[in-house]
Amino acid sequence: MKLQPKDKKQLLKAALGEIPSDLLIKHVQLVNVITGEIYPANVFVYDGMIAHVEYKNLDADLDKAATVVDGQGHYLIPGFLDAHEHIESSMMTPRNFAKAVLPHGTTTVITDPHEIANVWGMEGVRYMHDSGEDLPMRQLIDIPSCVPAVPGLENAGADFLAEQIEELCGLKRVIGLAEVMDFLAVIHGEDRMMDILKVAEDRGLYMQGHAPYVSGRMLSAYLCGGPNTCHETRASDEGLEKLRSAMYVDARDSSITKNVKDIWEGVKQVKFFDHLCFCTDDREADDILNNGHMNDVVRNAIRCGMDPVTAIKSATYNTAREIKIENLGAIAPGFVADMLLVESLEELKPSHVFYNGELVAENGKLLADIKDESYAIEHRNSMHVKKLSVEDFRIQAPVENGTVKVNLMEYKDLLLSSTLVSCEELPVENGYLKLNDDDLKFVAVVNRHEGHDTVALGVVRGFGTTTGALASTVSHDSHNLTIVYDTAENALLAANELIACGGGMCAVKDGAVLHTLQLPLAGLISLKPAEELAVDNALMKDANRALGLVDMENPLLRIVTLALPVIPEAKMSDLGLIDVLKKEIVPLFA
Repeated sequence: MKLQPKDKKQLLKAALGEIPSDLLIKHVQLVNVITGEIYPANVFVYDGMIAHVEYKNLDADLDKAATVVDGQGHYLIPGFLDAHEHIESSMMTPRNFAKAVLPHGTTTVITDPHEIANVWGMEGVRYMHDSGEDLPMRQLIDIPSCVPAVPGLENAGADFLAEQIEELCGLKRVIGLAEVMDFLAVIHGEDRMMDILKVAEDRGLYMQGHAPYVSGRMLSAYLCGGPNTCHETRASDEGLEKLRSAMYVDARDSSITKNVKDIWEGVKQVKFFDHLCFCTDDREADDILNNGHMNDVVRNAIRCGMDPVTAIKSATYNTAREIKIENLGAIAPGFVADMLLVESLEELKPSHVFYNGELVAENGKLLADIKDESYAIEHRNSMHVKKLSVEDFRIQAPVENGTVKVNLMEYKDLLLSSTLVSCEELPVENGYLKLNDDDLKFVAVVNRHEGHDTVALGVVRGFGTTTGALASTVSHDSHNLTIVYDTAENALLAANELIACGGGMCAVKDGAVLHTLQLPLAGLISLKPAEELAVDNALMKDANRALGLVDMENPLLRIVTLALPVIPEAKMSDLGLIDVLKKEIVPLFA
């Protein structure tokens, strides 16, 4: 696939110098991500495309452009591409997201709107597509492949089969099939999944993968099934195996999970890095404002020891190859004119951001006019929760008093979302389960989607809170109301607070609300711009720390993967405790 100019004949004339170019960027050090070279050049742009790159005679044709920008010897690099991103996870609308990331040099994102798809179904995907139109950046859509993430183990607000995937292929910015999270369904050739993959194959879409800890013959089977990328690679040996298997490894640097260093340590000895890309997956507004977006990911990779040109290539040209766009991600004739001027390849702070040959941001300030738009879906209630009581959050035991063996979810550490199923003997008083350890907390997953009223209760060890209740409707991927709590009273208060405001996050301690982060759009997204949302995020993080989450860099995101049944080995859903690898619901009492 190629992105086409409006008038190719005119582009040819500009390339020949027969007509003036729209833009000339002169006196730059061109970073050539195809050859790995850096050399002086002048770049001519016409109709959003690169018409010519002059490096032999730098004094030629300097008057053949309507606009001239003097690069002053700074580096000219391609605009950054994010290989895998959920815009909803920034908690911003697509338009506010664009305002936040463009000054940092991200000109293209490949976004998977499966967060809002799990709440509003196909209408949610269409909203993300339509509200991302006419922006000075490229928001390409991957169609959500797993809604819900694992059918039969959770209830979401929608159910995507092959026919829904087929219909969404009609959206004009669709580029691929989004992360195929139910890797076991691919590996074992389950009919539902095979039908979905066939739609993507017939349409010529690339298939984005999701294969945490998948190895050996299981990895081979997954790749034979169609998906050929993975942003869930964590360990060094895992990254090497996937590169050797010709899988694209989208090394992740999100607000919660930092995998770039470990992956680089495992692959740095190989000769070619064509299948190494970068992604943010989930980055919050305050993280973007304070640290950057894809430029920060590349900067961190360079600090880990990557050669700067190799790192830049991984965030540009490699990603464009992954998504099958031939003329994106490099600075060469016929390529799209997405470019950044940076003074330092180590700092990567763009002085100029060009999108389709237009200057859209300068020195950290957005120049492009992104008008605010309003959509009816932004004001629709998504909290369809039955009236709750304290009893809904108390676990009745099979004995009146004494002890009982309980199957619970145990976190391996405070930094990873990986968990396991364990069994402990816990006390029972007057028919109700009690906790005898500060490291233990109750957990509830309350379905909030129309047509469901399921509530599942359980116990979690090692979550990190020591007191109070933490509630969230941002709860990947079905985004049900998830609460980790010490007492039923605190849980009820937190739940009702979010039901009243339309969703978000809430922290409660000793019967009082510490802070509520309101996310009224699908219980996932704020309508505030990044600057205002960042303040709200900071207050919510402080509230989480007040509950005991003091050892995490980003306590806001601890709860959001607790109910994600595609991250091994144990997770909760509105149906109960799940053994992820066995794809089974585990009984609460052993």
